[in-house]
Amino acid sequence: SPLLSRARVFVLDELTDGEMKRIIARTGIKIAVKEMDWLVAMANGDARQAIGLLESTAKLYQILTIDNFKTALQSRFLRFDKQGEEFYNVISAFIKSMRASDVDAALYYLARMVEAGQDPLYIARRMVVFASEDVGMAQPTALVVANEVFRACETIGYPECQINLAHGTVYLASAKKDRGAYEAYFRAVEDVKRFGNLPTPLKIRNPVTKLMKELKYGEGYDLPANATHNALQAGKYTKESLLPEKLKGKKYFKP
Repeated sequence: SPLLSRARVFVLDELTDGEMKRIIARTGIKIAVKEMDWLVAMANGDARQAIGLLESTAKLYQILTIDNFKTALQSRFLRFDKQGEEFYNVISAFIKSMRASDVDAALYYLARMVEAGQDPLYIARRMVVFASEDVGMAQPTALVVANEVFRACETIGYPECQINLAHGTVYLASAKKDRGAYEAYFRAVEDVKRFGNLPTPLKIRNPVTKLMKELKYGEGYDLPANATHNALQAGKYTKESLLPEKLKGKKYFKP
């Protein structure tokens, strides 16, 4: 055709087994001979397909076996683009299901992410945030549990750590919820943005020099640092607001 007559045509042949093996070796991912042969045969001369499956399997499993390759290959249709809409839809559904204490829905969306090959540390990080943001003071140990889930994922990886993720998901979804600390903090942030760096009250400033003491830094602050044991036991702390003068009496946290 006229178009072809003006174009340079390249014919791309399938790569040989030897070429495939050299390309795979350049990835730096260690793979045994038997598994290498299987991967090369499966890819049928397509280096991109071989490398894609190799990297996916290495991310999901600590050991590269033919069975693990097959499992990863079978689940590839579940994978979602990490920059695409469905990625954000599923993680959003996971968080909102835990927030609503819908354990079954949370487990389903967790399974969606795990089967799609989502990084377990990403899921665990979201759980750590959720523990403080949504469970908060209603069950403070939730943060401990979420952190331990993260550590487990970091230590053992897939496939075993999916059990830890499930454990943490059920715990967080079942826990009582309290966003008080989260909301209180961001109310304080709003005032910082609105008023800037307001002067810290003199009585709670740190008098580290003679001049600072002469300027009455730290003067009048006796409790609780210098309180007697009995006074502390009796809860005799100052009731005066220690906020800057402009914000005196402001309440951010509402138990």
